[in-house]
Amino acid sequence: MKKINILALLFIFSITLFAQEEKEGIKPIPEAKSFTTKHQITSGGKFIKYGAIASETYLKNEEGESVASIWSVAYIQEGISDQSRRPVTFVFNGGPGSASMWLHMGMFGPKLVKVNSDAEKDDGASPYNLVTNNKGLLDLTDFVFVDPVGTGYSRVIGKGKEKDFWGLTEDANSIAKFMRQWITEHNRWFSPKYIAGESYGTTRAVGVANALEGGGQNMSLNGIILISQALDYAGSTSIHGNITSYLTYLPSMAATAWYHKKAGEGKTLASFVEECREYTYNLYAPALYKGSLLSKIERNEVAEKLSYFTSLSKDYILKSNLRILMPRFQKELLANKGLTVGRLDGRFMGNEVDKISDGPHLGDPSMYQISSAYTAALNYYYASNLKVKMDRPYLGNNSKVNSNWNWRPGPKGKAQEPAMVNVARKLSETMRRNTEMKVMVASGYYDLICPFFDAEYTFSRHGIERDKIKMTYYQGGHLMYTHEPDFIKLSNDIRDFFLN
Repeated sequence: MKKINILALLFIFSITLFAQEEKEGIKPIPEAKSFTTKHQITSGGKFIKYGAIASETYLKNEEGESVASIWSVAYIQEGISDQSRRPVTFVFNGGPGSASMWLHMGMFGPKLVKVNSDAEKDDGASPYNLVTNNKGLLDLTDFVFVDPVGTGYSRVIGKGKEKDFWGLTEDANSIAKFMRQWITEHNRWFSPKYIAGESYGTTRAVGVANALEGGGQNMSLNGIILISQALDYAGSTSIHGNITSYLTYLPSMAATAWYHKKAGEGKTLASFVEECREYTYNLYAPALYKGSLLSKIERNEVAEKLSYFTSLSKDYILKSNLRILMPRFQKELLANKGLTVGRLDGRFMGNEVDKISDGPHLGDPSMYQISSAYTAALNYYYASNLKVKMDRPYLGNNSKVNSNWNWRPGPKGKAQEPAMVNVARKLSETMRRNTEMKVMVASGYYDLICPFFDAEYTFSRHGIERDKIKMTYYQGGHLMYTHEPDFIKLSNDIRDFFLN
């Protein structure tokens, strides 16, 4: 009788607690899900057996309460007797608000979705082309694909608040915490550790590397791979009044004009880009800083040269006050054909309804022409290969994250004037504390959002030791791996980065 009463009391207590949590807006925390499968692949000419672990990892606050669920997919080679010799690479994309879907299904994962390599066709509708990644890197490293809070299946839970994770510093700290937890759970503290980030994921990578140096659990990285880097936002923010951006974007405009056969006739891409580099540093920069002090003759000379590099008319450039905003370039370059070029990748073209809008109005053709394929491929792959069954949709992109992002680098309550985000010096400081950490920077010539010249501009400043940086270039855009020759080249370049 007593036993029955005790069970009844426990039941009543649990119901009461559940009701109280619901009343306070706190949902009960479910058990973390995990899906484990076994696979094999040929990678780097080697036959590899590996396990895939698709799982939720719960992050806790200082009171030991679970506040966030981080979704990750790990690929771990089997039969390794000494894990201290086996690297592990953590991979994430950017946004903020983007899941790791792009690098997972486009570059590093064991299965890849293939879209039109030459950016000539839309991805269309299902079915899509899912292939085995035999040019991957699983022979060299294990991979952990990480989705930050608010992306993929990752979310806040319990008493967690989105504001505690959606920010420049908050995000980096949460990913650093996840990495330490994953490394501890899998006993990989002696393994070489790398990060591969893309776009804002490179901003995050630098923040994470810095955060890993503190917190009472110092963890040094062996290397960072920055794909389409975004460390100093002055060079990747095309707005009025930002002189730096007029400089950093010009060589990418020239490269894109060359690609579409609008400029640089009879010249190689490399020679035309180098010509534009020299002009930008030596003549365009002084002209911009001189501003209205330029004579009429000087203004005409600059306009003629900008027309030469971009193919835009001299009259258009003069009306633009010698300053071409990137959205306008996208709209104007192929205006005679009624087409707009992509932002993430200038090779892509979109046929818009409004032919004279101030910039693209349908969105970015280099995104909407491939995103359906990536989304469908990941969801199909999760269900078919990894046997993942979740109770909510996988968010490849979440605009809510970006619109609510806290870009302040400093703590709350500290006075701070608005400024462009810049983590480049943080990277420089981390490299000087961790002298063994290598850095690779991969840039696409036709990337019109994170321009390659901005990478050069950034890494020649901020106290960065340039001789420790490996710079690589590709004839693609932001996601250069969508271009098949660049996918192969990037894979080989990263392989060389690991081995040397």
